[in-house]
Amino acid sequence: MAENEDGQERTEEATPRRAQEAAEKGQVVRSRELTTLAMLLGAAAGLLILGPALIEGLAAQMHLGLALDSKKILDSNQIPAVLGQAFVDLLRLLAPLLGLMLVIALLGPLALGGWTFSLGFKWDRLDPIKGVARLFSWQSLMELGKALAKFMIVASVAVGLLWVREPELLHLGKEPLLPALAHTAQALGWIFLILTLPMILIAGVDVPFQILTHLRQLRMTKQEVRDESKDNEGKPEVKGRIRRLQQEFAQRRMMEKVPTADVLITNPTHYTVALHYQPDTMSAPVVVAFGIDHMALRIRERAAPHHIPQVTSPLLARALYYNCALDKPIPTSLYAAVAQVLSYIYRLRRDDLLDGKPIAMSDVPVPPDLRTQ
Repeated sequence: MAENEDGQERTEEATPRRAQEAAEKGQVVRSRELTTLAMLLGAAAGLLILGPALIEGLAAQMHLGLALDSKKILDSNQIPAVLGQAFVDLLRLLAPLLGLMLVIALLGPLALGGWTFSLGFKWDRLDPIKGVARLFSWQSLMELGKALAKFMIVASVAVGLLWVREPELLHLGKEPLLPALAHTAQALGWIFLILTLPMILIAGVDVPFQILTHLRQLRMTKQEVRDESKDNEGKPEVKGRIRRLQQEFAQRRMMEKVPTADVLITNPTHYTVALHYQPDTMSAPVVVAFGIDHMALRIRERAAPHHIPQVTSPLLARALYYNCALDKPIPTSLYAAVAQVLSYIYRLRRDDLLDGKPIAMSDVPVPPDLRTQ
């Protein structure tokens, strides 16, 4: 079990913040075997596709180099131009293959860990004691094992290939020059590809090993987790975000309960209070939603498709808003006023007189001490 400098065991998985800080320092999952495999497979594919044309182009360049005009060879002023042209032609021939390898080298890290940019010198790398510890660490032993395994596997495959393709390789000497060169490039491409395939096995072992090693290195002690939690909770922006999320969650829950309301008491524009009451199971009406201005409008819009009656009573709406709590029964001092509203709504519903329009009730008995202007 990994331990920190204080001797505490690192038993806890890394937090997102710890992982982000490690990535910013360049500590990400890396598998050299996976990148090497991608490079080798790209080179093999490039040789198979571009090999014949590349070999023929190189042969043509060699022919031109050996057939130079004697005047150019003896004229020292023309030598730089001749060599420069030869270099440009050679670069033009190799550009497709080199471009392919460059693209693979740039995109290879994206497969595991992604790109990281970190500047800074790590002085602990100069510590000889830590260097010896790294030399005999289990990760170093794993790297040694991978190197020996790669050598044995690739050497075995190479010997087998030479044994199987010996007649084909020996027959190349009997072919004309240009066909032999093209055939050689094709054979080299396939041989290179087959020699690369064993690297799939090495990479298949190395990638999970590197992921587990990375996660193990990022582990934290229980104290580090507690300290980070305290640090995060103490930040004003984190507290603000938590409050916003809590408010949003509470508002969503409140809006979900609006369809259960029996009546909306409105101001009619600035205040809206939604009440729910079941005489058989409830001792008093309960406030299921309330709000002012924009929230009041949202409550009315949410209630509209469910045909919940709206009663316009400014005094009662303000009294309910300032003296009631969400999901709590209304205060006893407002029983009479709310009972008058509910009885009137029930009578209209019974007589089928509700037409969806707001109902004005300005004479409800709101106690003077609860009235808010």
